[in-house]
Amino acid sequence: MHIIETRKAPNPRRVRIFLAEKGLTVRFEELDLMARALQTPQFTKLNPWQRVPLLILDDGRVLAESVAICRYFEELHPAPPLFGAGAFGRAETEMWNRRVELGLFNRVTQVFRHMHEKMAHLEVPQIAAWGEANKPMVGNELGHLDRRLADHAFIAGDRYSIADITALVAIDFMKPAKLIVPPELAHVGRWLRDVRARPSAVA
Repeated sequence: MHIIETRKAPNPRRVRIFLAEKGLTVRFEELDLMARALQTPQFTKLNPWQRVPLLILDDGRVLAESVAICRYFEELHPAPPLFGAGAFGRAETEMWNRRVELGLFNRVTQVFRHMHEKMAHLEVPQIAAWGEANKPMVGNELGHLDRRLADHAFIAGDRYSIADITALVAIDFMKPAKLIVPPELAHVGRWLRDVRARPSAVA
């Protein structure tokens, strides 16, 4: 099996961090989305949405979407459990990962794709006003996380999970989006130092 990625893109990084936490090694193939490599007929046949990462199994089956790929590896290698443990733990982890993905990660992505000059050829139409409209929402979502992290070591509770991976990638993606974490969010700051110190963070 192998994974097609653009290494600089945030979603493939989620999979790399997940695999590192599991102690798994998978071969990666690089395609440059900025050079329109995902818009070729060959890649579009594999994924009509023209997005990475893309997991191609040895039998030719294909999985797209970073969380779906992570779930596949979770099923094969359940320890350590990165999608939660027990019925409530798995549901709670799903809840928080969805909140982070649809809230923080999506807002940061909209700022980047609609305001960064290098994205103009891929985000058509690029609407700067939409990017600006998402900026305050990034702050709102970080505020939710700060309140959550006041009483919990990690986002979904006391165990590192896919929700922390999604949030770390989203916050690190704020740098190219020209956004910052407000310094008064002390609990986010503490959590960020902790998760960035994990060896998987550099995957």
